[in-house]
Amino acid sequence: MLETWFTEYHNKNVSFSLRIREAKTYKSELQEISVLDSYEFGKVLVLDNTIQLTERDEFIYHEMIVHVSAMTAVLNLKPKRVLVIGGGDGGSVRELLKYDIDEIYLVDIDKSVIETCIKEFSFSRCLNDKRVKIFNESGDKFIKKYKNFFDIIIADTPDPKGIAEVLFSKEFYSNVYGALTDNGILTVQSESPFYHADTLRKIYRSLKEIFPIVRVYLAPIPSYPSGLWSFTLASKKFDPLSLNKERIKEMLRRFSTKYYNEEIHFACFALPNFVKEVIE
Repeated sequence: MLETWFTEYHNKNVSFSLRIREAKTYKSELQEISVLDSYEFGKVLVLDNTIQLTERDEFIYHEMIVHVSAMTAVLNLKPKRVLVIGGGDGGSVRELLKYDIDEIYLVDIDKSVIETCIKEFSFSRCLNDKRVKIFNESGDKFIKKYKNFFDIIIADTPDPKGIAEVLFSKEFYSNVYGALTDNGILTVQSESPFYHADTLRKIYRSLKEIFPIVRVYLAPIPSYPSGLWSFTLASKKFDPLSLNKERIKEMLRRFSTKYYNEEIHFACFALPNFVKEVIE
């Protein structure tokens, strides 16, 4: 019996492979969208041959890109409006909906990604929530329309190549700064510190020139390149390390998480020496 495998190449020397039962391909004018049914990781969303999420470990990525900044905001003020740039799968929106937030704006340039995910992934149906407003346009153009408007912005973007490359530029971060309220917080996914050190360094240094508080933190994500992923939080006023652990614990009694907790909130900022060397 022939076996079917999907392989993502992380670089010319390293790849990650999954044995799959079935592969579906969906039409998009912007990119190739595939949904794989894998033996080990459940359903897998693939864009242009790059894994975006798997059912088995997506909770780690989405909880960590959202809750570190959302908890920091919620315990210092009541955030009214949140923007997610990218994130058409709905995982980040799902986590944000656990908080008492008035409106969640989702901007994803590819409508087909949203439609595919709602069809294929049960958690993506959160995008039908009445608090969610969906816009299908480029995030860099969308952000220029708003000033002092969003309390939290989550840049849940794909890798910095092709149509997403502009979402990693200093100009984009400057426009994000302007779109945030005076108490605003930004979190971006900043790639693997193991394979993409130059990208992480560029993101960190660009944000340091714009925001007074910038912190890198880490999480293990098995299906992503190297299995170690970085996020970078940039804040105008509130430091995520200034929170009270007991207050985080009390807030977490209101909803469930599978990875994030009050200990992880602080521990994720403990960086190994090689990561410190990347950003210093």
